[in-house]
Formats: sequence, structure tokens, C-alpha cells
Amino acid sequence: MSVPFENLSIHCGEKITMDLEVIYNKIVRSSRGGWCLENNFLFGWVLREMGYDTTRLASRVFNSGLNDFYSTETHLINKVVINGKAYITDVSFGVSSQIWEPLELVSGKDQPQAAGVFRLIDKGDFWVLEKTGRKPEVLNPDFAKSSLVNRMETKQIYGFSLMPCEVDHFFEQNQYLQTDPTSLFTNKSICSLQTPTGFRVLVGWTYSEVTYKPEEGVDVLDMRDVTDDEIEQILREKFNLKLRNKMQPVNNKASYTL
Repeated sequence: MSVPFENLSIHCGEKITMDLEVIYNKIVRSSRGGWCLENNFLFGWVLREMGYDTTRLASRVFNSGLNDFYSTETHLINKVVINGKAYITDVSFGVSSQIWEPLELVSGKDQPQAAGVFRLIDKGDFWVLEKTGRKPEVLNPDFAKSSLVNRMETKQIYGFSLMPCEVDHFFEQNQYLQTDPTSLFTNKSICSLQTPTGFRVLVGWTYSEVTYKPEEGVDVLDMRDVTDDEIEQILREKFNLKLRNKMQPVNNKASYTL
């Protein structure tokens, strides 16, 4: 709820590097966020510094458009073992797929959290994270048919093996994600922050505040478009972000839901 999931560096003309000191300075000293290759890399270091038995893992994100997992491992997560029990920790997937607490590495177990019910499923040499959520209630009728609204009650989020990997495993993907014209992150500027009741997110010029209402079986989506002149203020007031360089918002067509 303090460090946003964001890829704004790409849209500010800044290079994202997997150098721990650079990431530390960006997130901690400059009050920025980052994507998984930054936030979860830093979080893994924090866990190790605190003395936790921590292993870095690579995962493949599920693409609902393809109805399959991407072929490349672009998402970094951490496994932590405490008193012989293994947990998956992930502080950087963003929006409604973000876990708020570690998940026990137990196959098929329902693990309810604020966003819904998460499950880890052992497929043999591959584990899959899925979530069963709630129906979206979109307040603004202009966004009733928005492609950003997730309408799948149960969805797969990513899959991973338990093979430990070094940081350099992600170097090529880190470069690809911020430069390739087909990458989600070059096609959309995204800034997401969890809140005590849900999350807020800015995708291009669309700002959304999502409130989880499990007692009513819905997630309430308050969505609106903003102007270029409002962007800087929204980033400062809603995400506690101050960019050094001017951002150019982007929201091209690409598979992404809140």
C-alpha cells in the first residue's frame, strides 16, 4: 500500500535496470514504484537481509487473449520457507490480482484474501496461481463495456516452477518488456496502488478506484477519464509519486484488465 506497481519509467524516457542499488534509490530514496522485476527483486533482498530463507523464482503470466501462459518467464516472485513451511510472496502484480498476504505452497487450498479466493495448484513440474473474484459493478455507464473491466469470475494469473534462478535470468526479458512494440508495458502506462479497501489505478488517461465489497459479492469500479493536465496531480495525490521527467500516457490496445 506504499510502493506502487508502475511502469512509468518507460513513458518518461528512463531505462529500467536490474541493479539493486539503482532500484533501492528509485523506490526507497525517490519514493517511486516499479514493476515486478524491481519491486520483487528489492523485496527478496529485504527478506534475505531480515534472515528469511528466500528463493527467487520465475513465472509465466497467463494471457487471457491467447488462453495460455506466455512462453517466456517475465514475472519474478519469491518463495520463503518458515519452520519447514513454504510460502509464495509477491508484492508486485498489481490491480485485483495482487495478493496481500503470503500464500501457502499447498495445492488446491482455498486461501481467501481481500481481492478474492486465491489458489495454488500443483500441475507436476508447474504450479499455477488462480483467483476466484467477484462481479464488477461499474458506476460510470461510459465504462460499462470497457476492455479494462475483468468479467471472468475465476482466472489464472501465472504459472511457475520451483527451480531457483539468478537475477541474470531476467536481464533479457527486462530489456524486451520495456522496448518491444508488442509488449504490454510499451503499449500501456500503468500505475496501481493497493488501498485498505481495494486499489486505485491509472492506465493511460483512465483513472479508477476499486472498492472490494465481499459482503455484497461485488467489486465497485469508479472509473473516469482524466486530462493531461490532471495526470501530475493524480500521481502525486493518489499514488504519492513525483516524477523527475514528464510522462507521456499511453493506452494502446493490449490485453489487460483491472
